Amino acid sequence: MEYRHLTEGERYQIQVLYAGGLGPTAIGQSIGRCKSVISRELRRHRLSGGYCASKAQQSYRQRLQAKGKPRQPWGPVFDEIAVPLLKEGWSPEQISGVFNGTEYAVSHEWIYQRVLQDKRQGGDVYKALRCQKERRKRYGRPERRGHIPNRRSITERPAEVEARSRIGDWEADTMIGAGHKGAIVTLVERKTGYAKLRLVPNKEAPGVTKAIIKALRPHQGQVLTLTFDNGKEFAGHQTVAKRLQADCYFAEPYSSWQRGCNENLNGLVRQYFPKGTDFTKITQAELAEVERKLNDRPRKRLGWKTPRILFEGVKSLN
Repeated sequence: MEYRHLTEGERYQIQVLYAGGLGPTAIGQSIGRCKSVISRELRRHRLSGGYCASKAQQSYRQRLQAKGKPRQPWGPVFDEIAVPLLKEGWSPEQISGVFNGTEYAVSHEWIYQRVLQDKRQGGDVYKALRCQKERRKRYGRPERRGHIPNRRSITERPAEVEARSRIGDWEADTMIGAGHKGAIVTLVERKTGYAKLRLVPNKEAPGVTKAIIKALRPHQGQVLTLTFDNGKEFAGHQTVAKRLQADCYFAEPYSSWQRGCNENLNGLVRQYFPKGTDFTKITQAELAEVERKLNDRPRKRLGWKTPRILFEGVKSLN
């Protein structure tokens, strides 16, 4: 059924009936309109003194005249604000969240529309958007990666870690480069999402162990636990625990969801270094720049604050 806007006459009928104490359902039945239309009209134009038909009609005409006009002030500054932030790795939702409540407030859908418009005009801003890749879950595969001595199961981990009620609980993983040459050790703090990235020549345990200690030692006061997957590269967990004075735990085999923060971080890193990238061709300085960008991105679950602000803010108080 075709939708019809309320007429000026209907608005005056609503004013009279609402002043007489009728609710949306009764008003809708009286004038032949759906109650949701009446509810929306009252919610949009109801004032402290009741519903005013003349003011509602005036507002409707203003919206009608503004329809199709470019959004301001975002329209003229799309290239100056949105595009640089997108190229910094921010998502449209992050940009929208940070600017919400300011003069630049705009929905993330609008940003996507502008990016699509730019693409149709031959632009390349769309290349800065992050895309999600479908993950395949493995079923029924036995553990073949060997036994790690003295490993502690994730089931022994304190409940505070799962609840993210404190800062200091980390997850660790490794990413492998093309041809199984070169690797990146990825570390993420569960509560704040603060990340540390380190290049290693391979997945051998000694190099991975050294990289973890070197990355986290400057933040030792904020390292309480570490949770690994079952890769043999984490066989040096006892050395890590001793050097950082932290407790180490291991997720169950093929249960990546138990280290969801790390899986998410790896996906963000792959935005910069897609599968097939030769990690022997990148430098620690390049990786540090990616680390900076990730830590300076606002996160929805953090109330649009950045991991760095939350992590280093607590650190400065200790």
